[in-house]
Amino acid sequence: MRTAPKIEVTPQDLKILTRRSKSRTEPKQAIERAQIILLCYEGKSVQEIAKTMHTYPNKVIEWRNRYMAEGIKGLLDKPRSGKPIEYIGLREKVLSKLSLPPPKGYGRWDAPLLSKELNCSPDAVWRILKKDEISLVRQRSWCISTDKEFVPKAADIIGLYLHPPLNAIVICVDEKPSIQALERKTGYIQTSDGKTQRAYQSTYKRNGTLNLFAALEVATGKITTKSTKYKTREDFIEYMDEVVGEYQEDQEIHVILDNYSTHKKNEIWLSNHPNVQFHFTPTSASWLNQVEIWFGIFSRKSLVGASFRSTEELREQIEAYVNNYNKECKPFKWRKREVRGSQIKNNIENLRN
Repeated sequence: MRTAPKIEVTPQDLKILTRRSKSRTEPKQAIERAQIILLCYEGKSVQEIAKTMHTYPNKVIEWRNRYMAEGIKGLLDKPRSGKPIEYIGLREKVLSKLSLPPPKGYGRWDAPLLSKELNCSPDAVWRILKKDEISLVRQRSWCISTDKEFVPKAADIIGLYLHPPLNAIVICVDEKPSIQALERKTGYIQTSDGKTQRAYQSTYKRNGTLNLFAALEVATGKITTKSTKYKTREDFIEYMDEVVGEYQEDQEIHVILDNYSTHKKNEIWLSNHPNVQFHFTPTSASWLNQVEIWFGIFSRKSLVGASFRSTEELREQIEAYVNNYNKECKPFKWRKREVRGSQIKNNIENLRN
């Protein structure tokens, strides 16, 4: 076993090193280096010191040599060089590139592409993106309604949410079409980094589809659903008969719908139900319908990662989830943050100013 060469430590240095090795306020690196020198002074081997300090032998040799050459000063960090010249002004260059279209053949910018264009390391680009909280992967969509009557239609629906007519029922209705009964193996796997996560087989079997009608009672959050094979006008009318049939014939009911064709031209049905009034969201603004929020929750909690051997299993899954959901349902506190297409460029420009 290699032994460390005998090093000379002056009484003054010995006091400093001893005090530093036992300090609770000195930086961790300074304490570690002092302890290494003291162990070398005691004549311990390099391997023994490395094992005691839970470090590498080369590290022990480096600090021993530094102390032997420079004394206590050798245990201090050496001044580091400044930023490489190519990184000066890199933030402005990155933001400037993000304001421009990516090279031909690419759909968006990413760190490796930016680093190649700017002749710097991807890590340098990532640090800038992280500091400015810019994500090049996460996306949000926006939809601008061109409905000329957007304001009065939106105000009508929001008014029903916030201040419904006295003793009236407000219901949001829509359908989720073509829900596939996919059959595939699912389970858990352990990845190479030791983490356990959900997994599913890439191949699957299609066992048919179902259409799901859903009605959300705004005041309570209760959900009423019906699974059908199709989503024809007849299916919609039959479903609406079931929904309004749950209330008294003279109960005032306001139904919020999007502009799907089967929701329109139902004057005969409405004339037979004078207590029911339809309210249509503006075009390209179905997000005003609160039942869309529930569809998102339902998809994440009941469909994603599930396997169905038949449409009947899918139907049973839907019914079971709705029953459990209604046991603890609560009304939504509806809100929608506005997103505009111009925000993407403007946000980058604001960072540059």
